[in-house]
Amino acid sequence: MATTPPETQSTAIATELAEVRAMIARREFDHALATSQALSARVPGHRDAGYMLAACLRYLRRIPEALDTLDVLERQHPNFSGVHQERGHCYFTLKDAPRAIASYRVAVQRNPALVASWRQLAALYGMVGDAENARIAMAHVEATARIAPEVLTATALHADGDLHEAENLVRAYLLRKGDDVEAMRLLAKIALDLDVLDDAELLLGTITEIAPDYTAARYDYARTLLRRHKYAPALAELDRLVSEEPDNRTYRTTRATAHVGLGHHELALALYRGLLEGATQPADLHLSIAHSLKTLGRTEEAIAAYRDAAAARAHFGDAYWSLANLKTYRFSDAELAAMAASEADAGVTLVDRYHLCFALGKALEDRGEHARSFDYYARGNALRRSESRFDIAEIEANTTAQQSVCSREFFATRAGWGAPEPDPIFIVGLPRSGSTLLEQILASHSMVEGTMELADIATAVVELEGRGTDARRYPGVLAALGAEDFRRIGEKYLTDTRAYRTDRPYFIDKMPNNFRHVGLIHLMLPNAKIIDARREPMACCFSNFKQLFASGQEFTYSLEDIARYYRTYVELMAHWDAVLPGRVLRIQHEDVVDDLEGNVRRILEYCGLPFEQACLEFHKTERSVRTASSEQVRRPIFREGLDQWKHFEPWLGPLKAALGDAATR
Repeated sequence: MATTPPETQSTAIATELAEVRAMIARREFDHALATSQALSARVPGHRDAGYMLAACLRYLRRIPEALDTLDVLERQHPNFSGVHQERGHCYFTLKDAPRAIASYRVAVQRNPALVASWRQLAALYGMVGDAENARIAMAHVEATARIAPEVLTATALHADGDLHEAENLVRAYLLRKGDDVEAMRLLAKIALDLDVLDDAELLLGTITEIAPDYTAARYDYARTLLRRHKYAPALAELDRLVSEEPDNRTYRTTRATAHVGLGHHELALALYRGLLEGATQPADLHLSIAHSLKTLGRTEEAIAAYRDAAAARAHFGDAYWSLANLKTYRFSDAELAAMAASEADAGVTLVDRYHLCFALGKALEDRGEHARSFDYYARGNALRRSESRFDIAEIEANTTAQQSVCSREFFATRAGWGAPEPDPIFIVGLPRSGSTLLEQILASHSMVEGTMELADIATAVVELEGRGTDARRYPGVLAALGAEDFRRIGEKYLTDTRAYRTDRPYFIDKMPNNFRHVGLIHLMLPNAKIIDARREPMACCFSNFKQLFASGQEFTYSLEDIARYYRTYVELMAHWDAVLPGRVLRIQHEDVVDDLEGNVRRILEYCGLPFEQACLEFHKTERSVRTASSEQVRRPIFREGLDQWKHFEPWLGPLKAALGDAATR
């Protein structure tokens, strides 16, 4: 039986919706209702069909049915602003001004481009004698009138999540009109939502140059720089914004976040605490305070702050997960019951729910209830995976390309290229592989600076990659670069990372995913050290499955993705060993646990550093540690974590099968 192609079906639906609108314009409400009912029955759950059905019912004064339709539509499409505007129209028809105002307010909060809602608010506020809010609403009406219709329509589409339609519309407008800053800012916001951060940075940076007083765009620019881990330039933008509006809490909060990115945790603590006074919703501030306290090793204070965050907002999953993520915290019976009740609450958001699932998984694992623990871990991963666009096939294709481009001959003809400084020590591998322990050991040495997981190599890769094409230029572009290009890239890396260092001659870059870029690192920094932190495969992979990361590491939310990612890691590291023999030092986590001193001496010898006793007493070193292992590396070496995965072995058959020979290689 033949099926209608999706694009044809979509066109047919759009045509019918246009017909319904035309019928309404001709006041043929009964005919419009019949058509929209038939369409809704044929494509149940379709957003715009449901919206038009509610509108037709309202025009026919069947308000209770219209409101019921909108309730169903909101459950199906909770982020659709049109639901609230149409609900406002219904209450306006009923002459229920308070509920109409409340609905229109929600509509414009979610979608500021809803001119009809602003007009109705202006009228309603005037009717109830609220002159100030009537003035504000009319000012919004006048402001939207100054925006090009195409940009206004695209803004509304963007607010409702129709990103590609919004992008196509605003791009076409910009091609005709040129430098319209509203259109450019909207295109940048769409790029941010699509995670195309380099495009967003370029657009917003341009706006700050041509319209330096456009503070909203400048703030977007600062946030984009933060997302790209460019903390120093972001802080410069935020300092300017705060100097102009010292009472703006949003600017002040984001400036504190920039200080966190630069490792200025004591300063950030003072800024966050200053913001607590007068905060109407302090939960996120308590959470940020707790994160900084944890990073500084002030664990008991961090626990108290995490509890304050949980108390400040119902169902606050991140607060509970952050307690669990201390790894050493044990939940009380009351806390466990509260988490389970919140996770089961139908009104809990997706983000809170998967945070709670991971927290419950850890709490139950600590109690030895491994079956229930695994159920929560699996549920949390599935929920987190549902909002991800990660495709493991892209990683596998990139691995194949790296192996093809970066041959032994390729490197031989480029020997000695790049910046000669030996300062960086890269620790690569997978997360949860013991890399934080190696970092803490090295950072205990008097000549080595411990920094954090730096994003500068990833930023260099983004700048080398092509945009707007199906085929990526990286790693193929490496073949087209000359000696000066690699020197420039290496020197830029050293300059950009200077913000994280003091006067110690060496520093650590512990971004695990840099294992994919060992070839680039060798070409840009030929004298840098590279250490591969490796852990037993099943233990490493399952530890990643149990971990909810603050950002990135999208491969960890599916056992199959984890296994395939681990296989690419093993294959690529074997490739680097073959084409750059001796370039990378491999350290097995289990060996470090069994023979700490022997492996510490091996690491220091590879790095060209004299032995120091402090490296064996790493747990005494006071420094900021931002990873999930922060509390563990503040204790002496321990063995209890090596085989924890075996408690879950009955449920890990799919992981072992997907790993194949990588599980024992």
